[in-house]
Amino acid sequence: MERGDIVTVQIEDMSSEGQGIGRADGLVIFVPHTVVGDVAEVRLTKVKKRFAFSHLKEILKPSEYRTDIEPCGGMAEGCGGCSFFPMEYGLQLEVKEKQIREKLRRLAEIEEPPLEPIIGMEPEDNNGLGCFRYRNKAGFPVSTGGIITRKGGIVENLGVPAVGFYRARSHEVVDAPECYLQSGAAMAAAAALRQFMIEDNITGWDPKWEKGLMKQLIVKTGFRTGEVMVILTINGKGIPNMQKLAEMLDDAVYEAGYSLESIVLRNLKGEDTVAAGKNVIRDQIGDLTFEISPASFYQVNPVQTERLYDKVREYCGFSAKADAGDPSAMPEALQENGEKPVILDLYCGVGTIGLYCADEAEQIIGIEIVKDAVLDANRNAVVNGIVNARYICGKAEEILPLYAGQKKDSGRTANLKEDPSVKTDPNLAEAISRASIAILDPPRAGCRPELLEAVIDLGVERIVYVSCDPATLARDIKFLGEHGYNLQEATPVDMFPHTAEVETVVLLSHKKADSYIHIDVEFGEGEGKIPVDSIAKRAEAYKPKEKVTYKMIKEYIEAKYGFKVHTAYIAEVKRNLGLPMYDAPNAVEELKQPRKHPTPEKVEAIKDALRYFAVI
Repeated sequence: MERGDIVTVQIEDMSSEGQGIGRADGLVIFVPHTVVGDVAEVRLTKVKKRFAFSHLKEILKPSEYRTDIEPCGGMAEGCGGCSFFPMEYGLQLEVKEKQIREKLRRLAEIEEPPLEPIIGMEPEDNNGLGCFRYRNKAGFPVSTGGIITRKGGIVENLGVPAVGFYRARSHEVVDAPECYLQSGAAMAAAAALRQFMIEDNITGWDPKWEKGLMKQLIVKTGFRTGEVMVILTINGKGIPNMQKLAEMLDDAVYEAGYSLESIVLRNLKGEDTVAAGKNVIRDQIGDLTFEISPASFYQVNPVQTERLYDKVREYCGFSAKADAGDPSAMPEALQENGEKPVILDLYCGVGTIGLYCADEAEQIIGIEIVKDAVLDANRNAVVNGIVNARYICGKAEEILPLYAGQKKDSGRTANLKEDPSVKTDPNLAEAISRASIAILDPPRAGCRPELLEAVIDLGVERIVYVSCDPATLARDIKFLGEHGYNLQEATPVDMFPHTAEVETVVLLSHKKADSYIHIDVEFGEGEGKIPVDSIAKRAEAYKPKEKVTYKMIKEYIEAKYGFKVHTAYIAEVKRNLGLPMYDAPNAVEELKQPRKHPTPEKVEAIKDALRYFAVI
């Protein structure tokens, strides 16, 4: 077969990019805009030895899995954003789940990945819109409706400027008067900008000559608050007749049912200037409020974000199952003494995940390399009245060893050189050394090996990894597995319906499997056999005692005596009684202030509890 040939193929499978896969004369053919079961006529565009790419000419026989929803205007013109759109939503979920499973098998070398069913969107989600109009952030590239000369001159009759999305595998902007994924506020703002450019003869960006005024429109929408921020990336210092544009945007957003709170101008260097309104908008996740600045990263699907973060909480041990008292669902630190864990939030962004878990943590310590994000994270902690979260700017792979006392040389980290307080904060160093959970939420490229090594060296009990790329996730899981961390469970979350993208949350633990002893036992009557009726008695006799935790002791004392006792008091009484004690590796020899001792009344209450639980 050669380029340009017309062939008929039946689609048998789907690629991870959302292309249909068929075969003809032994050649694997990738076909865009098709689904499993389609019979299609295609034209080959690129032919290799074993596979080929093609252009879809006609669907000869549609699949039962093909959606009956008509494509939007942008998609009809070749927008490359919704590669999964032709598929019925149930099939989309199956394909994404299969994609993750195969990546874990092939790249992480896990034969049977412990993969839970993918969490998709429900028809009642998003005020009944389900898996449509779910995005709270839209980025529209803008191009001119005509040609801009090398010297910046404009050809007459510009035509209609394009405010939309890139054509698949190109930098050509396809005008999108409608998009099924974006919020009503985003589409209203795009329409207003398009009309303004027509009326005032405003040029869009020409990448060939790098000329033209309007380069990009970004719209951020607070779904829970209704607040909207518009960011305009421009090639210049300002926009002619800016007041008119602001009024047009305000009217359009208002008619769509939202409130325009901020207009920001961004130059080509990425520098922002507030042109109108505030410098932030607000939105909510669960019962928390977050401020969103122009540069803030914020999950784009608010409905699925809560489900994603709930899964993170579950993997940290904060699920309803753990709250109900199942020790197997709790971190080891909670099982040992009933105390809350220190959690590291790495690649923390504006702090959303860590703050979502802060109510169950002793302390949240976030590390992020983007300075503006760190400022946002600390501000979001203040907004929500959260006092046990602290966010640091820097590279986690360099900060973690330094704080944990594993590396003395900080020469590679400019931030640490410039801020000596970072190196001399004993409270922070002590907290990091006790961290039992690390939450990792890296970009698509995954975690740097140096960061993974730092987390491994720190010896956290659990790693909760949030990934937006199955391939890099599998790579990092394999690396962690080689260093003693086993994949316990993984759950995909469909954050991006109708696209090839998928988010995955995984739980890894460094607990090592117990040794196994194989014993053959024969039950029955006679020599060498164990009578069945004696099994229950023997089992009861050898049944291990229930592990008594500090939390159990404190709850017993509060219920019986009506007052609370500190963990340190319990430890002191146990020590005085000569009971075995856990010797913490990070214990300090001297205290800055004299230690307080329990009153005789509390000593007797603690002894009573120890007797009640058969400890003494």
